Amino acid sequence: MQASDCGIRQVTLDIDDVDRFLETVRSLGERTRTHIIIFNSEMMAGKKHVLSALSHAIRADTEERRISNRLEMEALLYASGSRQCINGMKFGIHTGTNRSYLCLCPWNDLAWSELSKISTPCSDDYDTISSKKAGILMDLFEITPAEIDAAGGIQRIQDLVLERVALLDAYR
Repeated sequence: MQASDCGIRQVTLDIDDVDRFLETVRSLGERTRTHIIIFNSEMMAGKKHVLSALSHAIRADTEERRISNRLEMEALLYASGSRQCINGMKFGIHTGTNRSYLCLCPWNDLAWSELSKISTPCSDDYDTISSKKAGILMDLFEITPAEIDAAGGIQRIQDLVLERVALLDAYR
């Protein structure tokens, strides 16, 4: 499997009980033989960040060098650029309204049909990085103002985040 085999949709999820929701999603994934990975769009530097995390996680899984015991968690670890599960979990779901990238790896029509019942498609532009989101990303990924300046300005923050994702391989 490759990241290109995954389907990615922008959705909104309203979650009252995270544990119950995750159990529902895990059960659906097992029944449909797909991995269901949900990224918090507020913590992601756009769809390129999602694709990078998926690609690295799938490669680690294929090469049998995952840090975690599930591909879903591995993708969240790459998204966070960290080996710590507590950091990876921040990039997943939370109680309340979640603006999310919902990924099915590989794509599965039945799984999507079921997930469509508990999610709302969203046409917002999750790829736009506002100054507020840039500040959040700088904090999450410990990107300094000096790095931003050296990279050519705040418009390069996505590149710096993707660099952090890729560097996780070096830290293994």
